[in-house]
Amino acid sequence: MKNRPSPFLPFCLLILLGISACAQSDPSRDVADYRVVYKGTQGPGLGKNIVFIASDHEYRGEESLPALARIMAKHYGFTCTVIFALDEEGNILPGGSNLKGLEALDNADLMVLFTRFSDFSDEQMQHFDGYLKRGGPIVALRTSTHAFNIKDNPKWQHYDYRYNGPKTAWKDGFGENVLGETWVGHYGTNHKQSSRLTIDEAQKNHPIFRGVKDIWVQSGAYTAEPKGTILAYDQPLNGMTPDSPADDTKKPVPVAWTKTYQIENGKSGRSFTTTHGASEDILNEGFRRMLINAAFWAMGMEKSIKPNNNIAFVGPYQPTTFNFEGYKAKVKPADLAGWDSLIMPGEVVKKKGK
Repeated sequence: MKNRPSPFLPFCLLILLGISACAQSDPSRDVADYRVVYKGTQGPGLGKNIVFIASDHEYRGEESLPALARIMAKHYGFTCTVIFALDEEGNILPGGSNLKGLEALDNADLMVLFTRFSDFSDEQMQHFDGYLKRGGPIVALRTSTHAFNIKDNPKWQHYDYRYNGPKTAWKDGFGENVLGETWVGHYGTNHKQSSRLTIDEAQKNHPIFRGVKDIWVQSGAYTAEPKGTILAYDQPLNGMTPDSPADDTKKPVPVAWTKTYQIENGKSGRSFTTTHGASEDILNEGFRRMLINAAFWAMGMEKSIKPNNNIAFVGPYQPTTFNFEGYKAKVKPADLAGWDSLIMPGEVVKKKGK
């Protein structure tokens, strides 16, 4: 049985901020309020749809996902819809569960997921579950291994990251069953140890690694023993710079892998998972290219993966350092519309007492 830290701390911090992570969607608020759409006009992705779901508490997925969405739309022609959780005022609420619009998954060619301990409404879960039943491709980042904290919902509790009920195929929930791993724990000291990624020698010619080199990220490693094909390993470093020395007390652990998943009564589909993806992680070109390549691979578009594909940011990207203590507040999805809006505007709100 894998040992997992309690989810209590993150929720305490949200309470201190005076917000709730488990609010249901506001019936008076329009679906469009929860999303921003970037529509490409030319490229191999023209006519295809990617849905990004952004709601984690710490790693600023609400910043990295719209930045990736712009790249896929502007450079490759996809229509990219980014869906956020909102607070009572209609502002983006990292880690919240109040969202609408997952019906966009019904016609999606790819889902990019960055959630943590979510408890979506029944209506939204129906669309999520339907996407998995048709074997929709998935790219999952960081905390998506523990995407759901939904144990008190008898209909969807098997998605919970701790699930140990009668649906034995779902033991340890969505992360384990669909992605190949659930939440286990940090490997090293997050915020003090960055990570160098090394490609598995047997996978160096995998399409996901075309043009990929020098992968370094600022988020710390997770313990992981994934079910699937391991593509790369994470070496914790003693420091937060690319040239920091390796922590010789820590052996490399799996950090990126693929899996063919299939839930009951469903079709099979491809998933790619990495235990990184924080706001500042995607500043690294090697890591960012790996994610873009993984998106094409998941959709079966390997022929579109070129080693020199354009992975430049579209518009200004000024990521917030990932942390539990604050995020850019008073930002609505509409504030991120267009190619030139800043990611991320707003002022950092600190928890009370800071």
